[in-house]
Amino acid sequence: MPQTLDAAAVRSWCSLALEALGREREEIDATNVYPVADGDTGTNLYLTLESAAQAVEAVFAAHETGGSVPAAGDAVRAMAHGALIGARGNSGTILAQLLRGMADVLTDGTRETPAAGGAAQDAGGGEHLARALRRAAGLAREAVAHPVEGTILSVASAAADAAEQAHAGTAATARAAHAGARTALVATPGQLAVLDRAGVVDAGGRGLLAVLGALVQALTGRAPAPFTAAPRPPGERPVELTDIGTGGPGAAGTRDADDGPAFEVIYLLEAGDEAVTRLRARLDRLGDSLVVVGGDGLWNVHVHVDDAGAAVEAGVEAGRPYRIRITHFGAAERAPEQVQRAIVAVVPGEGLAGLCAEAGATTVLARPGEPPASGELVEAIRRAHAREVVLLPNDAALRHTAAAAAEQARAEGVRVALIPTRAAVQGIAALAVHQPDRRFDEDVVAMTSAAGATRYAELAVAERQSWTMAGICQAGDVLGLIEGDVAVIGADLAATAEAVLTRMLLAGGELVTLVLGEDVPDALADRLEAHVREGHLAVDTVVYRGGRRSAPLLIGVE
Repeated sequence: MPQTLDAAAVRSWCSLALEALGREREEIDATNVYPVADGDTGTNLYLTLESAAQAVEAVFAAHETGGSVPAAGDAVRAMAHGALIGARGNSGTILAQLLRGMADVLTDGTRETPAAGGAAQDAGGGEHLARALRRAAGLAREAVAHPVEGTILSVASAAADAAEQAHAGTAATARAAHAGARTALVATPGQLAVLDRAGVVDAGGRGLLAVLGALVQALTGRAPAPFTAAPRPPGERPVELTDIGTGGPGAAGTRDADDGPAFEVIYLLEAGDEAVTRLRARLDRLGDSLVVVGGDGLWNVHVHVDDAGAAVEAGVEAGRPYRIRITHFGAAERAPEQVQRAIVAVVPGEGLAGLCAEAGATTVLARPGEPPASGELVEAIRRAHAREVVLLPNDAALRHTAAAAAEQARAEGVRVALIPTRAAVQGIAALAVHQPDRRFDEDVVAMTSAAGATRYAELAVAERQSWTMAGICQAGDVLGLIEGDVAVIGADLAATAEAVLTRMLLAGGELVTLVLGEDVPDALADRLEAHVREGHLAVDTVVYRGGRRSAPLLIGVE
C-alpha cells in the first residue's frame, strides 16, 4: 500500500470513504439530532462523497486516455471540487470545506517516501498532512456563521491537534488524526446538550471519523476498528428523534417542523469574494445554520430560513445561483401516501423537466458536464414515494449509474424497472405510452418497446478540430449525431438538421419529435416541419422546448 498521499492513495481514499459512509449511512442518519432532527446526515455525507469520487474518477479517466497518471495535486483538487458542487446538507457542506482546506495545502507539493528508512520515517510527509488537517479545520470554522462545539468542527479540530503532535510519517500521522477524532467524537455529548439528552454522538462528527478511517486504510491497507458508541446505562430507553425539543432561544438545541426556520436552502453560486461577504451578512439575518464554502468564484451556500425565496433572491443579487434545492423540514411528516407506480426520468433541460412533470414523472435535471450521481437518482426514487418505479436514464452514459441506483432502491423494498433509454426523445416516447392502471410488467414492456422503436439524433456545435465518422470537423461546425455517431458535418444548423432528418426518415417513420434548445428560434421548427411534409406526407411532427442548458436540437423518429 502507498505510504504517502499520492494520486493513487487519494483515489483509494475517496473510494474507501464512500464505501464506509455507505455502510454507516443508516446508523448516522438515525443519530442525527443536531442542528435539525431530520435524519439525513449520513445520506448527505454519502452524496457529497459520491460527487467527490466521481470527480476523481473523471480525472483518472482523462489521464488514462492519454496514457498518463494524474499528479497528486490534480486528484486532491478534483476530490475537493467534486465535494463542493455535490455538497448536501449542513455536514456535507462542512465536509466539502474540510476537503478544500486539505487541498489548499496538499497541492502545494507532495512528499515522496525516502529511498531508505521506509514510509514510517517520512516525517516531512506527516507534517504536510498535519498542516493540511489544520488548514481544513480552520477553513471549516470560518465557513460556519456561528460555530458550535460538540459537532463535526470539534472532531476536525481534534484530528488536526493529534496530527500535529504525531511527529511521524504520513501513515502514522493519519492514524493519530483518526484516534484524536475518535476521542473527540466520544466527547461530543458532553459538549452539546441535545446530544446528551438523545444519548448519541454527533452525526456529522461520526461521518468525518469514517472519512478519516478510510484515509488510514488507503495509506496502510488496514482499516481502523469500527466505531461503537458506548452502551446506554441499564433502564434508560433510547430517545427518539421526535422526543428532542429545543433548548430555548440561543441554546444548542434542535427543532421540529413547527420550531425554528422551516426550510433548508442550498445552492451553488458563482460570485466574487466581496459579494459573498455581503451575502453572508444578509443570510445570517434571514436564518441560521449558515455555512458558505468554496472560493475562486464558486461557492456552495447552505442556510435554514423561513423565507426560502428571500434566500434565493439574496443569491441572485450576489451572483448567479444554480442547482437550487429547497427542503421543508416538515415534509417527511406530511409525506403523501405511497402510490402504486411512478416514473423517474433524467432530463437535459428545464423545458423537458416541465414536460415530463406534467406527464406525472419525477425528474432529475442533468446539466452538461454534470451527470447526476446514483445517489441523486435514489433520492428521486424515494421522492416519488411509490411501490413500483420505472427509471428512465435517457443517456447511454448513465447506464451503470442508473443500474446502481435501481439496485439500491430495490434493497430498500421498491420494485424498480430500468428501461435503458439512451436519449431524452426515447424517454418521451416511453412516457407517451405509460399507463399506470395496467400490470407493471405489461407497462414496462410497452414503454421499452416504444423507446426501442425511437431512433434519436442530436445537433451540437464542435468545440475544436477533430476526427469524426463523417470526416474532419473544425471548431464552430455543426455536427449531426445519429445514435451517438457523427453522421453529418455542416456550417448551418437548419441545413444540417434537414440532412439528418432525411437520413433518419430513409428507414421510415410515423412521428418526428423535435426538441429545441433555449436560443433556437421557432422558425427552425417551422422549416423542419415543412421539410418533413414535403418528403413524407404521412409523418406527423411534434415540437417541444428543451429550455436552458439543453442541446440546440434533439430529434426523435418513431
